[in-house]
Amino acid sequence: MNFFSNIDIKPLPTPINYNHKIMLVGSCFTEHIGSNLKDLKFNIIQNPNGILFEPLSVCNSLVSYIQNKKYYTNDLFQLNELWQSWDHHSRFSNPDIDTALEQINLSQQKAHNFLQSADWLIVTLGSSFVYKLKESHRFVANCHKAPAQTFEKYLIPIDELIATIDNAIHQLFHFNNKLKIIFTISPVRHLRDGIVENNRSKARLIETVHHLVNKFDRLFYFPAYELVIDVLRDYRFYDIDLAHPNYAATQFVMEKFSEFAFKEPTLALMKEIKQIVTAKNHKAFHPGSIQHQQFLRKHYEKTKAIADTNPLLDFTSELSYFTI
Repeated sequence: MNFFSNIDIKPLPTPINYNHKIMLVGSCFTEHIGSNLKDLKFNIIQNPNGILFEPLSVCNSLVSYIQNKKYYTNDLFQLNELWQSWDHHSRFSNPDIDTALEQINLSQQKAHNFLQSADWLIVTLGSSFVYKLKESHRFVANCHKAPAQTFEKYLIPIDELIATIDNAIHQLFHFNNKLKIIFTISPVRHLRDGIVENNRSKARLIETVHHLVNKFDRLFYFPAYELVIDVLRDYRFYDIDLAHPNYAATQFVMEKFSEFAFKEPTLALMKEIKQIVTAKNHKAFHPGSIQHQQFLRKHYEKTKAIADTNPLLDFTSELSYFTI
């Protein structure tokens, strides 16, 4: 008896490998993928503006990296004793305006430099709902706990979504003619919007992305949303908030993503690196024991061999940890 629906996920025609540079932008689910890739020593940069949920903010951020946009004091506002940016996640907020600007502009410069030579861009979209300031009608990427009456909520029509993302894609391909883009839809359920509204929001994203994937030969779709919603399809794969996929679900999605994105020998190297990273995170009860010293020596030799064979990968912290 088959207890799971099957999704036929066609692998990428050109697989990702360790020589590639990967930028990831979008919702919190982006960071699940990005953190896994970072742990496995891929050359990545993720969410230079912080977490972004909806396509307008994602596209505005990408265009700002292309333009190497600089932020100035009049781009920030003060709220709750912090200097904040409507374009950035609150991780960039700071009591000191100069520090906030420095962090934002350093991230912008790094994103500009990285995107210019990136091989892949992974975009995870979470919602079609956006918020704009009532006073100026400016769309915001983050509400920064401002009073609800400050904003108007807006469900973006499909034609506006298509036009916005299409424009960003053209600019990206003009800026970097080797760039390829993978779109995913976040399986995180935005229950605060309401169940019906969340489904309408996700449906617009899915229709938009498939329209664009069918238009451009350098765009691809990975069904993270469908893997959680339609294959796992069970609340036991969600955290207690019933909105966020739990560890088991995200690991299942990453296994499917690996099948979709990588081929041998990349998968074999990923397996070896995961063993090294796991060994480094091992907490010894008796660090002075002979057994632990043998453990360290064994993994030092293994890590050194992989590092020598793959000079682009950084094993500095692992080699330092395993050094006796």
